[in-house]
Amino acid sequence: MRVRRLLPMLLIALACFCTTVIADDRPNVLFLICDDLNCDLACYGHSQVQSPNIDRLAARGVRFEHAYCQYPLCGPSRASFMTGLYPDQTLVHRNAIYIREHVPNVKTMSQMFRDNGYFATRIGKIYHYNVPKHIGTSGHDDPFSWDYTINPHGRDKDDEDLIFSLRPGSFGGTLSWLAADGTDEEQTDGIAATDAVRLLKEYGDTQQSFFMAVGLFRPHTPYVAPKKYFDLYPLDEIVVPQVPEGYYETIPTPAVNSLRRKKEQIDLPDDLARKAIQAYYASITFADAQLGRILDTLDESGLAESTVVVFTSDHGYHMGEHGYWQKTTLFENAARVPLIIAGPGTTARGQVAQTPAEMLDFYPTLAELCGLNPPKYLSGVSLAPVLKDPSAMPREAALTQYANGYSIRTPRYRYTEWGENGQLGRELYDHESDSQEMTNLSGQAQHAETMATLSRLLRERVQAAQKKPAGVTQIHFENRRRVR
Repeated sequence: MRVRRLLPMLLIALACFCTTVIADDRPNVLFLICDDLNCDLACYGHSQVQSPNIDRLAARGVRFEHAYCQYPLCGPSRASFMTGLYPDQTLVHRNAIYIREHVPNVKTMSQMFRDNGYFATRIGKIYHYNVPKHIGTSGHDDPFSWDYTINPHGRDKDDEDLIFSLRPGSFGGTLSWLAADGTDEEQTDGIAATDAVRLLKEYGDTQQSFFMAVGLFRPHTPYVAPKKYFDLYPLDEIVVPQVPEGYYETIPTPAVNSLRRKKEQIDLPDDLARKAIQAYYASITFADAQLGRILDTLDESGLAESTVVVFTSDHGYHMGEHGYWQKTTLFENAARVPLIIAGPGTTARGQVAQTPAEMLDFYPTLAELCGLNPPKYLSGVSLAPVLKDPSAMPREAALTQYANGYSIRTPRYRYTEWGENGQLGRELYDHESDSQEMTNLSGQAQHAETMATLSRLLRERVQAAQKKPAGVTQIHFENRRRVR
């Protein structure tokens, strides 16, 4: 244990000796990300979920009302925001891929910070992991991105035989949960928070410039949290979303397929649906508590005013909306993510930004806030102007893709095309009157002009998102097999 405590200090000292000195006015970065978290948070207007620590971060930062992932699946989304490239540019469209299998010479976001003298640390899940299978390992991590990594392993991993699952023995892609015994600190995310607290105290003492990424595993399935968090959400207060009769006949077949592909999770009995939602909410509040420990230490160590904090998730999540559970759709539930940015460069504190934002915007935003020069091939735009003026609109729309579909979200509309040029179907939703996206306006004559405008915009965005990034080598798996 003594060696384990000394190792981070030795690594920090080595980094100070081997890297260039950073100007005192360059801020640190604390990147906090939950896994499979939607916007069911109090600061986003949810009436039940308790998220006091995320809420207080929003009160001292800018909360983005319309932030979206580029692909509603862990691996592609994480590869996208860590490289600043769209999935059609990273070529990562599924899980269990190491990013350098496809883009071997890409410079990742944290790698840019390393190259500029920052000490880059990863705690937990940043790139794809099979959850819970890879807890305690490096999963599909990118070793070039970090100076130091920590792979916490808690009792949630050891207690797998106690977990209830709709598919016995299967946890990561199936609704599953456990009201656990023991303390927060025994859980994997509790251990991650403890490690983050320890390192922040050390950074406060050494003044080493850092990029620290803390990836919590909750609320990803299995929804595991100590019992006290389940008690916050009585089952009789849980509301299960309902789908009107005939709904699936109003949307394209690919959209229906995305909603009906998990056969064991179709038409859940009410009691199971309530328990699943209760467990998801419990996991959110548990994760919020761990974030609170980290944010408290950031304040206590004197680093809060010199550290940019980004909080987000890798994609959104359905909890019964549209009759579906989990991710991988092109509806708002799966595409939208929470996003809060606080710290240096943020003068519009406690404000809400309405601009569409994409997760690959993180890379250029942090580069600008820290005075660094990112690669010229990045596809994102900087959100830094929004942190001073929340009415700024650096984006017209946000782009998300899944399978053979692409979707854009403007401040008012969501427009989706399935198949080439929408041959497999289209969807149009007006968020001014239909925030739940339950009424598909596609095909209605009064919306023809809107459809045409959004279709042109979508195709322009898709074309740009498929442009080969200059200087980045792309390896297609079929080409690699042919070479071998």
